[in-house]
Amino acid sequence: MKGKVRDKIKVLIVKPGKRPQVQEIGTDLKDMQAVVGGYIQEYQPFDDEAAIICNEEGKLRGLTLNRAVYAANGNLTDIVAGTFFICNAPITSETFQSLSREQLEKYEKMFYAPERFYQTENGIKVQKINPQRDTER
Repeated sequence: MKGKVRDKIKVLIVKPGKRPQVQEIGTDLKDMQAVVGGYIQEYQPFDDEAAIICNEEGKLRGLTLNRAVYAANGNLTDIVAGTFFICNAPITSETFQSLSREQLEKYEKMFYAPERFYQTENGIKVQKINPQRDTER
């Protein structure tokens, strides 16, 4: 046997200016870092065990602002910079896991529309955009 078979998990990858995509990624740290382009940070703002895995230094490095995260009351709580993915992160497990079908549907709908961000004198404003096409430029 030449090498060990890598485990994969099904996640939702969200890139700036693009619609989310369901994809399988490896569970090794290097695989996850490759998706976000650097050190990973786990962020759990949701009411279930799903987590956003993003670039730990995304804002510091000036990565493109990607999606807003809202509290249950609808207030803006954070903005994620750079590409991120959403996976299942049960508190009882030491590893990230695949999203359930229900979670995939929930978060694909939540993050479906790309967003633009504007600084105003009243704070940051978020505008959902409809990309003309979902192809890489």
